[in-house]
Amino acid sequence: MGKFLFEQQLRVDFDDRLLAHLERVITAKLRRGESFTFTWKDDASIGDGRTTIWLHPRSVIIFKFHGSRRPLLNKAWLEALSYTANGPNGLYVVPEPPPQTSGTETLS
Repeated sequence: MGKFLFEQQLRVDFDDRLLAHLERVITAKLRRGESFTFTWKDDASIGDGRTTIWLHPRSVIIFKFHGSRRPLLNKAWLEALSYTANGPNGLYVVPEPPPQTSGTETLS
């Protein structure tokens, strides 16, 4: 499990594979100077609700991975996550679709 740390106030565990995809989508939007919300479902251990944060180019974000290997990224999943991030409800986690034939890339 990797960790998503936001503004030194919030720590959230995400699977390393999901975290790598979120990192790519979030950094792409912030690099373009775009602000947006990011929402996820909370773990049952903290109430089973949901959390939404406002991300902006000056946000302090840390992506801390448990493993040292860089996962292959699923292009279809990146596109699906980017689609949500560009919508009125902001970024939220959607299930990983099957990879397309040439739909993987390495994390750079």
